[in-house]
Amino acid sequence: MSDTLHFDLVVIGFGKAGKTLAGTYARSGKNVALIEQSSQMYGGTCINIGCVPTKALVERAHTLREGENPDEHYASAVTFREKLTGAMRAKNKEILLSNETAKLIDGHARFISDTEIEVTGGDTSLRITADYFVINTGAVPVLPAIDGLAESTRVLTSTELQSLEPRPQRLAVLGGGPIGIEFAGIFASYGTQVSILDGPPALFDRYDEDVAQVARDILTEQGITVHSGVRVERIEDSAEGVTVYYANSEGASQGLEADYVLVATGRKPATEGLGLENTSIKLTERGAIAVDEHLRTSVPNIFAAGDVNGGPQFTYISLDDYRVIASQLMGDGSRSTGDRQAVAATMYMNPPLSSVGLTEREALAAGHRVKVSSKPVAAIAAMPRAKIVGNPAGVMKFVIDAENDKILGAQLLVVESGEVINLVAQAMRFGITASQLRDAIYTHPSITEGINEVLAVQTEVK
Repeated sequence: MSDTLHFDLVVIGFGKAGKTLAGTYARSGKNVALIEQSSQMYGGTCINIGCVPTKALVERAHTLREGENPDEHYASAVTFREKLTGAMRAKNKEILLSNETAKLIDGHARFISDTEIEVTGGDTSLRITADYFVINTGAVPVLPAIDGLAESTRVLTSTELQSLEPRPQRLAVLGGGPIGIEFAGIFASYGTQVSILDGPPALFDRYDEDVAQVARDILTEQGITVHSGVRVERIEDSAEGVTVYYANSEGASQGLEADYVLVATGRKPATEGLGLENTSIKLTERGAIAVDEHLRTSVPNIFAAGDVNGGPQFTYISLDDYRVIASQLMGDGSRSTGDRQAVAATMYMNPPLSSVGLTEREALAAGHRVKVSSKPVAAIAAMPRAKIVGNPAGVMKFVIDAENDKILGAQLLVVESGEVINLVAQAMRFGITASQLRDAIYTHPSITEGINEVLAVQTEVK
């Protein structure tokens, strides 16, 4: 069966940017179609396999109490995760379809030209044209070319690991980035023996070394074993589990036995199967859809939003992508990706590590005269919040321009840092000085008030 439809806007993929744009455009009276190939991904990566379910596991791992059965607690956390994502999928579908001019089409979309797509699902196919298209297909895990990896039944991505039952007793994590660190912390909290294998010489190498060392010490204290500077050579399944063979930092071959292996070596834009070869859409060297500052592709009426366009892989960046495209379709067209300043990020270890702006070494390399304010969390006398919640580990560090007192960056390894970093980022965007941030009034007891004490002492870096 074949049919042809036309819409004012077609969004391919139910992610943050796409679903928000689809709803907004539909509320303006436009006819909108949102195409999603999996009913298990209504709402996008964030609510189904990304931010929301993983943070649900993170938070529940932190609530495990001494004497409590870790396997039962873990199973309960997985059940909660499934219920939460199911409810959010249903709500996202409901929100979209509450707009009279919005249509949800289940199926796989593939471009057959710059102006037309084909959507297939089961035995049904549709031909669809539109005034505008938005590609919002997200990203997929990168699976490195390691002997035995593709054949192993014990190798999982973060998607499969979230629902794995029963809890593995031994877990090998390939990759020391945000995903690898997050899952290492989750399973270590339940008593799983976790080993991270990472290629760079040391974990957290994008942070200043003083902060990175504190973070590494925290992982060690949590029982996580880290093998840095390694090269994974092959993976072999056995009756008991799986063995990861790798060359260590000295080049010697070693084997690590585990029940499962998590591959957390990054994610790449999901462009496969989109039929882009049938269009004039260009890709970047890294395989992302190339876009300009307004997120237009090389085809003027086609935009790309979210992870597929090669930008930072954060849900809040995807939301801002929506704002940029909405400005083109419904506003004055002035908003662009160039408006983004002081974009913060959080790595959900325990405690979380949040950062924004420049590190000390980056600021020095950029030619700034630099002052630094830094203090271990346990030593911040005027900030009892961390001690109250029983987690006084970490460090708070600010990088300051010595000439104008502006904040150049911050690295906050402390409980609730994901909230505090937003305040620091806002201060940076609006030019609030370190002295003004230091002398502000904050609630007590809170992590934010630690800013008062940490910024009280500034040391110039020579």
